[in-house]
Amino acid sequence: MTTEATPPSTAASPSARQVWTRTRGIALAFVVLLAAAVAIATIRSDARHGTLDPRSADRQGSRAVAELLADRGVDTSVVTTLDEARAAADADTTLLVAAPDLLTPGQQRALRTATTGTAGRTVLVAPGSPSVERLAPGVTADPANSLDSTLSPDCALPAARRAGTAETGGMRYTTTHLDADECYPSDRLATLLRIPGTGGDGTGDTVVIGAPDILFNDRLDEQGNASLALQLLGSRPHLVWYLPTLSDTAAADEDDQRGFFDLLPSGWLWGTLQLFIAAAVAALWRARRLGPLVPENLPVAIRASETVEGRARLYRKANARDRAATALRSTTRIRLAPLVGVPLTQAHTPEALLPALSAHLHRHGDGQTLHTLLFGPPPGDDAALVSLADQLDALEREVRRP
Repeated sequence: MTTEATPPSTAASPSARQVWTRTRGIALAFVVLLAAAVAIATIRSDARHGTLDPRSADRQGSRAVAELLADRGVDTSVVTTLDEARAAADADTTLLVAAPDLLTPGQQRALRTATTGTAGRTVLVAPGSPSVERLAPGVTADPANSLDSTLSPDCALPAARRAGTAETGGMRYTTTHLDADECYPSDRLATLLRIPGTGGDGTGDTVVIGAPDILFNDRLDEQGNASLALQLLGSRPHLVWYLPTLSDTAAADEDDQRGFFDLLPSGWLWGTLQLFIAAAVAALWRARRLGPLVPENLPVAIRASETVEGRARLYRKANARDRAATALRSTTRIRLAPLVGVPLTQAHTPEALLPALSAHLHRHGDGQTLHTLLFGPPPGDDAALVSLADQLDALEREVRRP
């Protein structure tokens, strides 16, 4: 049997259908994950559109609050930069910071400096730690949020007592200010604080709200949310609604520059770790078994062509071109030796086989070419291996030719 029985191209590369069969599971999983990611991103983007924006009529917008304040003579203006917010700090102005945690440490310090010493009011909506410590020194955010969303005032603050129960449950705070109003407690920790200021007339203050629910359009008519929101934001004739954006770089310093890993939320880091563990488990599952191969007798007879093709695929999968070339050359030498009168015991000896071949052939008088073909180095790629098989087959045909 010669190598013509099994075309080299068949053993060298799998068919397109075989490649698709092997990879369709991975491709399908990738498509499903991509579709899920797009769907989640779309849903979350729709849910967060216009959040706490006094111009938005979405469920989590705040247009209803702005219109109710306008009916009471309070004008609302929206600013999106730190410079505009600092310029708006005045005695007859309430400055509401919708997302304090979006501000960099430098921006938070600059905003605190601009509002300190004025008779205006500053309202911070759900600031976390350490944002609240920079914007309202002496106030600390508790790591655990309130379990209840609707709470009772339980304080002497007139606005809270008139509003009654409200949905302030969220972030919880403690303060070192002895004269602060600590309202709507959850497990003895306040979810709303009013800290008196040191303005010129002693009326400037800072209000910290633990949750934004009382400002949402779809929650304004629940409990005493509307009353509490109007009293907290309507104490001055002007309301400046500050919506921080990530594009605002005012007052940013070198300390605010964070690396790539600092910008990743903790959930992504845990997700990456889980993916790494899953990849390691998959690698162990797909890895070849350790230890030497154990020869076994085949339970059924298999055609020689199937055996050759199966072995060729194993060689290709293991990238073992050297072993494949050694097998081809060794088999060719064994078949050529009897044809040129060389004993099989000397078939793998160049000194015995090559002179006999040179004497038998008429077109291959170059002994170096025969040595390279039958005893040379392994091929460097699959194409060279296929070429070697073709040359060995041609050599055997020529020797067999009468």
